[in-house]
Amino acid sequence: MGRRLQAGLSALPAVHELAAQLDAPHPLAVAAARRAIDEQRSLMIAEADADVSILQRAHAHLAALASPSLRRVINATGVIVHTSLGRAPLAPAAREAVARAAEGYSNLELELDSGSRGSRHDHVRSLLCELTGAQAAIAVNNGAGAVLLAAAALAGPGRAIIVSRGQLVEIGGGFRIPDVIAQSGSTMIEVGTTNRTNIGDYERALQSAPVPVGAILRVHQSNFRTLGFVQDVPVQALCGLSAPVIDDLGSGVLAGANGILALGDEPDLEHSIRAGAALVCCSGDKLLGGPQAGLLLGTRDGVAAAREHPLARALRIDKLSLAGLEATLMLYRDPARARQEIPVLAMLTQSESQLAARAGRLQDGIGPPAQAIRTLARVGGGALPLTELEGPAVALQVAGDPVTLAARLRTADPPVIARIHDGRVVLDPRTLSDDEIETVIAAARQALAPG
Repeated sequence: MGRRLQAGLSALPAVHELAAQLDAPHPLAVAAARRAIDEQRSLMIAEADADVSILQRAHAHLAALASPSLRRVINATGVIVHTSLGRAPLAPAAREAVARAAEGYSNLELELDSGSRGSRHDHVRSLLCELTGAQAAIAVNNGAGAVLLAAAALAGPGRAIIVSRGQLVEIGGGFRIPDVIAQSGSTMIEVGTTNRTNIGDYERALQSAPVPVGAILRVHQSNFRTLGFVQDVPVQALCGLSAPVIDDLGSGVLAGANGILALGDEPDLEHSIRAGAALVCCSGDKLLGGPQAGLLLGTRDGVAAAREHPLARALRIDKLSLAGLEATLMLYRDPARARQEIPVLAMLTQSESQLAARAGRLQDGIGPPAQAIRTLARVGGGALPLTELEGPAVALQVAGDPVTLAARLRTADPPVIARIHDGRVVLDPRTLSDDEIETVIAAARQALAPG
């Protein structure tokens, strides 16, 4: 180590000295000062030029430490149910319901009429039954939890679950159906082949199973499709066999949303309920358009088994998600209103003129670097993988690296999340609201500014 470097390192202030120059609570000031000193020391050792003073660096770290990690962002990617961005944005009514539930106490598990202990499931049970025709229903913390609870409740140790080989899927985060069955304690019996399974495969498995069969599991291929020489067994036929059926529908579509063309090929909850499935499972925060939740609907006996299982407590839904879910479900009583006010449904049904108007505002506001293009938006979230939503968008044409430009957009307040396509940064109006356009324009102009 050279003398000059040694001298520079020795001249660095002590942590307490730098912290004393920061107007912040002592623990926060110390943490910011320590980070600034460590960063400055690393730059000096690497012989890199420091473009700001150590005090400026400490102030920057202090601001970062004082800011919340979980922040609102603007989704300009064109991916509607974006898992990295929190999946479905909530309808105004759902946001208001969450805020009300967060203010003070609530009657989460209290019967107001009698003053006796109640159940949190009662807040959505009647709504779910009304909207789907189910005999009973409960909500848990997410879709994966719903499938695990269903498998454990209807099968579990000493019992088997029959599932088609073509439905042994993996969804995001390494969530695999065979692992779920194993965690439930059940024995998995595979039937059929990857591309073709028929009713006889299930009948033979029921006759020859080495242990009692607790359930037949049917899994919707949410995030992919098999095409060509394929065959599976409809849920109605499975429900005619001698074992209860668990139907994992993944994304969750209510019949009231079937006026949306993009949802035409997606199975809805009511169809499986009418077929006689003991338990139907889905997520609340995908195509349903609500908060993170897992729904279990079906027969009284099936839902009772899930509700009374010990896992039900570990997977129970919290009051804020429950409030948002109830408000979202209430919108479905009026399908036209649901399609208009639930953001996921509204984004799926936006007209060309609406999208063109937003794209035009973006292009005019940003200026010459913004070019009008045609693009394909996606549903995302493991839903409708073959659906392509064509529409107008804006591409930012720059001489530099588009990755750098996208990173600069993410430093805006609030951050703007775009996508890169064909070497350009694309802003897709499908996932933007009218109120967000001016904010995106300002962020883009700032990100495009030299220096």
